Amino acid sequence: MKKITIIVLFLSSFFGVAQRTCHTSEKLAELIQNNPEFATHHQETMDFIQNPDNNTSSQNRTTNVVYTIPVVVHVLYKNSTQNISDAQILSQITILNNDFRKLNSDFNTVVPAAFQTYGADMEINFCMATRTPAGVATTGIERKSIATSVIFEDSYYTSTGLVAWDPTKYLNIWVGRFTDNQLLGFAYLPSAAGAAFDGLCIGDQFFGNTGTATAPYNKGRTATHEIGHYFGLLHPWGNDGSACGSGSNSDGVADTPATNNPYFSCPSYPNNANACTVTATGSMFMNYMDYVNDACMAFFTNGQKTILTNTINGPRASLKTSNGCQSLSVTEQEAIQAIAVYPNPVSQYFMITSPQINVDFVEIFATNGQLVKSQKLDEVNNKIYIDNLESGVYFLRIYNEDRLLKSDKIIKK
Repeated sequence: MKKITIIVLFLSSFFGVAQRTCHTSEKLAELIQNNPEFATHHQETMDFIQNPDNNTSSQNRTTNVVYTIPVVVHVLYKNSTQNISDAQILSQITILNNDFRKLNSDFNTVVPAAFQTYGADMEINFCMATRTPAGVATTGIERKSIATSVIFEDSYYTSTGLVAWDPTKYLNIWVGRFTDNQLLGFAYLPSAAGAAFDGLCIGDQFFGNTGTATAPYNKGRTATHEIGHYFGLLHPWGNDGSACGSGSNSDGVADTPATNNPYFSCPSYPNNANACTVTATGSMFMNYMDYVNDACMAFFTNGQKTILTNTINGPRASLKTSNGCQSLSVTEQEAIQAIAVYPNPVSQYFMITSPQINVDFVEIFATNGQLVKSQKLDEVNNKIYIDNLESGVYFLRIYNEDRLLKSDKIIKK
């Protein structure tokens, strides 16, 4: 009997992470439960970034520009094994750069010919931060020993863990050991941009391709998947895997075939098991946003790139002009162009993000020229409520010390 118990415990441990599990949807649900008002802002932000014809100003629609995102990795460890090496961390950065630039060597072997034309270079690079928010030289890596009783997934961003570097200027990645052994990682969607917990939280066994990285999640694709969420991408089945045709099982991307549930392991191609529409090519389970093993996912699509582009020009616009990796010389005109207004249309409040130039005041005018609202601005990300205004188009004038910097417009639902 004792031998049987030991075998059962071993198998339970072995299969504890047999299937990929991402908690991005669960973390979103927690935010909404704690702040019901956030639900509207989240949905309007997703509508904004999923709309290929959104109202992002034309000067922000830069094409063929590769943006480099500064990364800081916070390692929280309970023993020496979990205190992963610099080499393991750097292996993950290399993987991210290959995957987001469509330079991964397995693209042609993993992605079927029928889907290869959809493959996209996301035009995003990642670099380890070389300077802190205070301007001090750094490797971009922080380490801290934490008590075995700490629940990593709940406390990673608090003083018990390691507090985020300015989330408007850095992609914060926390690496540790989850208490929930079914969990691989999670990241927050763009509607949470700038929050203290914003970034990627990931298990050390699923980070990079060396050290503690463990098969079948030892090729760094968990971070690729989760950072896809960070830039606004959803799972192909949407947030909840609802029945096909319900309208809630969509990821908002035209070129990723709709499914009603995730795929796991390494399915055979073609596969229509979870497809909403049966086709000769089947489901795109080898997309980075599905749940297959690391070795069986290998690309993002052009439709997903549109969402990332809208995100980098909207909710995460402040990352474009961060100097976290190097000294940055930005002209005043470039700084003004970097001012982002989102989401749009909006029902409750919109955001004004100005990462490189101070803004201190906004005026809102009706189409008849009447001033209907004015507000002081004192943050990088500023929240402006217009829930008491009538539906329609309004014009914005954004100032710094009485000097008009930018005009824009917002649509009130």
